[in-house]
Amino acid sequence: MPLSEPASPEENAGEYAPTRAGMVATRPGRVNTCDYHFETMQVDLRQSWWIRDVEIPTRLVLAPMAGVSVQAFRRQGRRFGAGLVCSEMVSCAGIEHRNERTLGYLRVAADEHPLAIQIFGSERRAMAEAARMVEAAGADLVDINFGCPVRKVTKTGAGATLLDDPARATAIVESVSNAVDVPVSVKMRRGLRDGSRTCLEVGPQLVQAGAATLTLHPRSAQQMYTGSAEHALTAELVSLVDVPVIASGDVTSRAKAQSVLATTGAAAVMVGRGAQGNPWALRQIVDDGGEPTREEVVAELVLFVRETVRELGERRASGFLKKFYGWYLGRGRFPRPFKQELVVLDSTEEVERRLLAAAPGALPLLERLQEELPSGDEVLLDLPISVYGGG
Repeated sequence: MPLSEPASPEENAGEYAPTRAGMVATRPGRVNTCDYHFETMQVDLRQSWWIRDVEIPTRLVLAPMAGVSVQAFRRQGRRFGAGLVCSEMVSCAGIEHRNERTLGYLRVAADEHPLAIQIFGSERRAMAEAARMVEAAGADLVDINFGCPVRKVTKTGAGATLLDDPARATAIVESVSNAVDVPVSVKMRRGLRDGSRTCLEVGPQLVQAGAATLTLHPRSAQQMYTGSAEHALTAELVSLVDVPVIASGDVTSRAKAQSVLATTGAAAVMVGRGAQGNPWALRQIVDDGGEPTREEVVAELVLFVRETVRELGERRASGFLKKFYGWYLGRGRFPRPFKQELVVLDSTEEVERRLLAAAPGALPLLERLQEELPSGDEVLLDLPISVYGGG
């Protein structure tokens, strides 16, 4: 795909993120563009950037994760420094058939913008209709999933499978981008099989079809989450497209984030599993923050429990939250048996009481956090109240 010479940073202002690390590093380093080895470069992770007309206030993106990225998780991510947050992937078929639980994913709060809502499917008409509803729900971006490697998704012809069908993939992107006014983003893997370079062939075609940004997780679908993310591929993709690229995979520290940004020229990094039950990881990446105290852990967990119950209802939230107890209380923060105590409790109220008994100093922190939460109205579609109450 032939490209014109890249515009200067001044010409790109307000339109695209920088496409080379030299534009964004706070001090210069030596670049070898053949093998992408750089000297250490300090990258400003608080630098804002743009996806078309949407400003992203930091260079950290919180990944969409199935069974994790509820509204409470996304709002917390914004508080801790994520410039862009993403919903878990939403089935376009579920939206089309007005499935209540699926439509519940379209709940948008005033304090989580900018927000991308991710959709998946294999049929362009249904994807376009889903995109319209996502836009109506208040999303700032429509994100299309071409990366999910899970069998129940790929067997329907959706997710990573579409990388092997570029004609269908580009048709979906074109239909979605024509259906909405907000920017369209695409998240993808390197390809289906180990060693694949499909992303470098398909990526420019997706941009030509209307994608305003691409996120690359440079593992194959076959790898799932094993091995390592090959970010040399990310650097190659950056060189092929004239839209911002988000680098996903193995970003677990501030040093790694700066290294990936400097060596690839990506506009931002995406963090996923490292933030599960650990929002402090986001702050550490953006601001070089420290480890939380036990009181801070308990205060954040109790707030997360309360917000999740408000969103999902007690019945659904009780089961959903069990995995979070281990994530929050692990990493040497609390004894392992304590998590087991919480998992067997019958209600979230009992969980809250037990947590505050274990760290009484958390209560004033919790009260302050609760007071600081904005109380703005959520943007809701005209749907049955049971969608938003866990019923």
